[in-house]
Amino acid sequence: MADPYVPLSVLDLAPVGRGSSPAEALRNSIDLVQRVERLGYRRHWVAEHHNMPGIASSSPPVLLAHLASVTDTIRLGSGGLMLPNHAALAVAEQFGMLEALHPGRIDLGIGRAPGTDPVTASALRRGPGMLGADDFPEQLTELLGFFDGSLPEGHPYQHITAVPARGYRPAVWMLGSSTYGAHAAAVLGMPYSFAYHFAPAMLDDALAAYRRSFRPSPQLDAPFVMLGVSVVCGGSDGHARWLAAPGALAFLRLRQGRPDVYPTPEEAAGYRFTPFERQQVDEWTRSHVVGGPDSVRDRLESLVERTGVDELMVTTMVHAHAERVASYERLAGVFALSATH
Repeated sequence: MADPYVPLSVLDLAPVGRGSSPAEALRNSIDLVQRVERLGYRRHWVAEHHNMPGIASSSPPVLLAHLASVTDTIRLGSGGLMLPNHAALAVAEQFGMLEALHPGRIDLGIGRAPGTDPVTASALRRGPGMLGADDFPEQLTELLGFFDGSLPEGHPYQHITAVPARGYRPAVWMLGSSTYGAHAAAVLGMPYSFAYHFAPAMLDDALAAYRRSFRPSPQLDAPFVMLGVSVVCGGSDGHARWLAAPGALAFLRLRQGRPDVYPTPEEAAGYRFTPFERQQVDEWTRSHVVGGPDSVRDRLESLVERTGVDELMVTTMVHAHAERVASYERLAGVFALSATH
């Protein structure tokens, strides 16, 4: 059996399915967070993506404010907030405000990828000039400095008071899919969330780098790893494969520069993959956990045992909202989460 004290959390992309709308997708996120809170999930994070018709979560702080207003205990956060797309001061103010309004419940998961294509990234940053610059370390220093008042003497922003960020620091997490984020999290003594669901090849190297180089901080005295994993927990293995099939088609369209709304299972079943496309899809999905409750439990238990991670963050991308909810319900059942009513 897996350790029942390894918590489960949710990564929500607010998927826009065929025949739906972004407004409906966002309402579904509000419904989902209330349901997973009752089921006993620890946290609910939303991802930042842009120029993707099938994903509505383009502004994590705005969506998080709504999710926080309809929940009571579940932790809420960004998974992640792509720091290069934003001014560090603005991020500090936004998440400081969330923490001030909902103390002890806010996580700020940060990443350094754009979460979109280069043209859209240029539009977000008001021009292409910053696309080639890797100033993430400087941005991160500014962000933490605005929260803690710790910008060094002589820093051009040292006299700026970020209100209400100062004194209202959320739990700051480093996200990563390589050893870069792992080293940054370790040096700064941050919790680390690794994107196993799309970068499984780097898992062992990243976790080893993080644990080997970890330095205790006032926020964290020992390494803490959360693993992002894609899960579809169906009523049976066959049902789960049917529900998960649209994800392969959505991924393929994204890779081909043709992002679209999330397809239906029927649409996915009717698509004929070329051998090369099938190879791409197989590589993408090899880390995904798809099956009935017993199969999913066994694979996740094995993953936790092999990696020694402290928490799993589950993302479930299926077309129908009711099926997404049902997958999280089945998963909560096999992991015996403590539901509240």
